[in-house]
Amino acid sequence: MKHIQAKRIVLGLTGGIAAYKAAELTRLLLKQGVEVQVAMTGAACHFMTPATMQALSGRPVLVNQWDAVGNGMAHIDTSRNADAIVIAPATADFIAKLAHGLADDLLSTLCLARDCPLLVAPAMNKQMWANAATQRNVAQLKADGVQILGPASGMQACGEEGMGRMLEAGELAAGIALFLNTLPLSLAPLPESGGVVRGMDGVKILITAGPTYEAIDAVRGITNRSSGKMGYAVAQAALEIGAQVTLVSGPTALDKPLGARVIDVTSAAEMFEAVRQRVTDADIFIGVAAVADYRVAQPSVQKIKKNADTLTLELIPNPDILAYVANLPEPPFCVGFAAESENLREHAATKRKAKNIPLLAANLAQQAIGSDENELVLFDDAGEHVLPHSDKLTQARALLQHAAKLFRTGHKS
Repeated sequence: MKHIQAKRIVLGLTGGIAAYKAAELTRLLLKQGVEVQVAMTGAACHFMTPATMQALSGRPVLVNQWDAVGNGMAHIDTSRNADAIVIAPATADFIAKLAHGLADDLLSTLCLARDCPLLVAPAMNKQMWANAATQRNVAQLKADGVQILGPASGMQACGEEGMGRMLEAGELAAGIALFLNTLPLSLAPLPESGGVVRGMDGVKILITAGPTYEAIDAVRGITNRSSGKMGYAVAQAALEIGAQVTLVSGPTALDKPLGARVIDVTSAAEMFEAVRQRVTDADIFIGVAAVADYRVAQPSVQKIKKNADTLTLELIPNPDILAYVANLPEPPFCVGFAAESENLREHAATKRKAKNIPLLAANLAQQAIGSDENELVLFDDAGEHVLPHSDKLTQARALLQHAAKLFRTGHKS
């Protein structure tokens, strides 16, 4: 097997309060198999210490252009070994430097002398962001081919609310991974796969994720403990291999995958309708959501008052989304998920056969729900394939590799 070359970035921190997010961003990038070399301006050191960033990245932090590093040409050598430079946070001042080609410290010099793409995550007060000078500078960076990540609108450190807040670490990590199309060194193909799928450009993938919520009354409902993490990881993995992703999501607390079209729903009926409207345009359907099997027949518009020792609810079946999609006259390639509490292989194999789908991923609910890690077993016509215990994004990438190969060879049922 040919190993996949690890991606390397330079993460540049400038002097803004959002610099604290760089710590989590570094952790997430390393988790995705990206090597991170941190470089900081003097102002950034007032918000985050180089010692902290060195401990997180595992590498000495570049700060002073006069420090003796290697051959004394850190501003040249560092970018030559990087796949991209990411400035997060990027202050209005530093954006102005980039737009006008100024180089008066190590980080700005490194950016000017770069031989790789530059990504910038703005972070500033809403008035600074809206200022005509800042907007001119950002427009110039875009014209120069610089990728702008964000900003977002929200509460700012100054107490005001508006546009200028830096994207959250998870959103930035997803955007950077998408830009790099990164794959971890640990990702190996399944034994019979014959290689690693590098691209699915133009393939349309429809994914469901998260729990559904079925109302009992105005304040109560039936749901489950699904966090949506696996479905969102599958969406991220699909984006990384070039697919066009539509994510139909039940209620979660997760950041939206950057680059995906996200449809927010609440109930199983709403999820079914969202899928029904979009599935005919999909090449691949992946049903990861933990859809409630039943809903209350007559939910109350008002809160039900406690006036008896018992309360009887009549439950009726929800539509089976996966079965509906798999039984369309011309179905997309279907991937199902099964969360079992016991007899995993027996129940998963039975479900795949009953649904008549080419690929099913199964796990133990007690190990997977709410966790950041998982172990998946894939079931297809050739048998079963175990994906060893690892984080969910690594699991999702391996699943997508296997699904892509079956899809390409026409194994639809």
